Amino acid sequence: MLLTGLVMALISLGSLSGRADDTTTTDDRHAEYYYPTPESSEIYNARVQTLPESDRSRRIGFVTALTKQLLEQRYDPGYAVFAKGDNAEKLIIVALQDGRFNTIYRSRALLANLTAIARLTPFFQQYTLADLSTFLDLMKLLGFEQVTISDGAQFAHQIEIR
Repeated sequence: MLLTGLVMALISLGSLSGRADDTTTTDDRHAEYYYPTPESSEIYNARVQTLPESDRSRRIGFVTALTKQLLEQRYDPGYAVFAKGDNAEKLIIVALQDGRFNTIYRSRALLANLTAIARLTPFFQQYTLADLSTFLDLMKLLGFEQVTISDGAQFAHQIEIR
């Protein structure tokens, strides 16, 4: 279950020391390798600050624990989650099946789903105003600066987190 995955990813953290537009990031070295060049992007002004202890190791630990839990589910999650960048500051979510996350609306629906799940976790409740904060706020807590969601074929949407 995805909730279990997110909970386990957030638990593992304890053990480890907008506006939409049609512009895209020009210096995105991951575009055309992991996903097509983003056709839309937005800036998200987070409601939280990055935790002082959030570093490359913590971000990789989060993604590793989340991926492990996703792969242990009884069903295929249909997408991969990974961190890239010199400091693992970019979260990338890519669909592994056709027809997923191929519009900005499906991408935002995924974020809404991840927000609902994150709000149930003790970590999220401890460090945010759980009823106001979003999955993107969680990413800011962990020190992620960018989230890209792609269908893995033709569509990608990129969010800069400030």
